[in-house]
Amino acid sequence: MKKISRIENDVQDTTIKAWQELCSYIDELAERGGKEFSPAEHLGPDLFAQIHTLPESIGKLKNVKKMWLYGSKLKRIPPEIGLMESLEYFDPYTSYDLHWFPYELANCKKLKDSRISTRALYGNYKFRNGFPRLKNNPVRYQGDKLNCSICKKTISYDMTNQLWISLRIGTDVVPLLVNSCSSECENKLPKPPDNYVQKPHKGGHDLEQPLTEDEQWDIVYKQRLKEARKPESKLVADEQVAKNNKSKPKVFKLIKKLWDK
Repeated sequence: MKKISRIENDVQDTTIKAWQELCSYIDELAERGGKEFSPAEHLGPDLFAQIHTLPESIGKLKNVKKMWLYGSKLKRIPPEIGLMESLEYFDPYTSYDLHWFPYELANCKKLKDSRISTRALYGNYKFRNGFPRLKNNPVRYQGDKLNCSICKKTISYDMTNQLWISLRIGTDVVPLLVNSCSSECENKLPKPPDNYVQKPHKGGHDLEQPLTEDEQWDIVYKQRLKEARKPESKLVADEQVAKNNKSKPKVFKLIKKLWDK
């Protein structure tokens, strides 16, 4: 399991020009009903590199079908992405500081295709990057209130139980952050796919994850190597036993035939 890094809060300076232009771009795109959200194209590479989260106002982008975040410096995406009801394609590829997503991304029911740099994700099956422990390191968004990820009830940070869960989003299995208001809501969470932690959890160094893809192959390789190194005398003995077992039915038939006579 790879090293666990602490989750940053207050990642974005909202006083800079890049943030203000991004907010204006979202407002304009929502007003005209645009179908593609491409902040890098609108802001240019220099300003876009200063963006580390997206404004909550992305929830107004009801008509956006494609979201282009290629090569971003994003560190998080707000839960309001779940309000983008038309979203079909999600592309934050090579955004290597994006290690997780809000659970609300699962509310984008039309989202069928994605392109994500999975090597950066917590719990990915190839690398099993560790999940930060949420108990002593809560994730905070803007404001003092947030909504339960399941029932949408408005709650305070003191009321929420934050959990990790891995689910398929688009074409990838990704780690999602859940803000839960009750055990009843937690019981409504879907089951993660095979080869991932099979329940919601708090993360931490003591979390047991399934073996990585390389670790699984290593076990198979060592077993085959062990078989290949079996002493020749043992192999001959094994072959003789197999041969004897194979000939037993014929011997028994012969004895029975002589007895019947």
